[in-house]
Amino acid sequence: MLVLMLPAYNESRSVGPLLTRVAEAFRTLEGTASVLVVDDGSADGTAEAARAKARELGLALDVAVHERNMGLGAALRTGLSRAKDMVGADGVIVVMDTDNTHDPGLMPDMVAKLRSGYDIVIASRYAPGGKEIGLSPLRRVLSRGASLLLRVFIPVRGARDYSCGYRAYRASTIRRAFEVFGDGFITESGFVSSAEILLKCAALPSRVAEVPLVLRYDLKGGASKMDVIATIRRYLRLAAAGRRAIAQQAADAARVAGAASRGRNA
Repeated sequence: MLVLMLPAYNESRSVGPLLTRVAEAFRTLEGTASVLVVDDGSADGTAEAARAKARELGLALDVAVHERNMGLGAALRTGLSRAKDMVGADGVIVVMDTDNTHDPGLMPDMVAKLRSGYDIVIASRYAPGGKEIGLSPLRRVLSRGASLLLRVFIPVRGARDYSCGYRAYRASTIRRAFEVFGDGFITESGFVSSAEILLKCAALPSRVAEVPLVLRYDLKGGASKMDVIATIRRYLRLAAAGRRAIAQQAADAARVAGAASRGRNA
């Protein structure tokens, strides 16, 4: 089973066109597939727009709603936690932006990569054949700079694009991350949370691969929600923490989980 998780904040204009493309992509997948929308406190009827379009298309849809806007990290935490319980042992979780900039047609290639032995597959702007269309020069510099910074300080084998949120995960990898890190799995609240998830899953360890992505920012339905200055600061902080800090956090979390397990079995 595959669950497509869509974190959304005020995406009522984009979610309908995206779900139309998702329905087309689902027809090329084997097995069952459904959509999970995490509405992060939207004020524009995003959840209602998603439900209406899903009914029209005959898509299986679940919606989780935050009563207030809590940030991308919280939406990812809610969505991944719920999605891991929706799929079986061999299930797949795909995460995609809801602003219609990502191509759902990449999902079959991403799933095929997982089946070949990888644990995480990134839709990458920086893989051969990938590119960005319609992105501002500032955003282009930020995304490339962030990925370069993390590749230098916290390299992940197989990864070039650390910040793109379009990924496919083995559900078992996400379950393991929650078991090891607990509430510390996703601590970032903003766009840096995507890089944090990658780094912590890689520390389990996980095998990572990429497929090329053509990012269509020209199809985005509204203005960017990114606070550029705050995001730069958070990337610098994450890079400064380094691989050792993440590995230590994993070890500490594993010890706590082990102690709790021994206590239950005593």
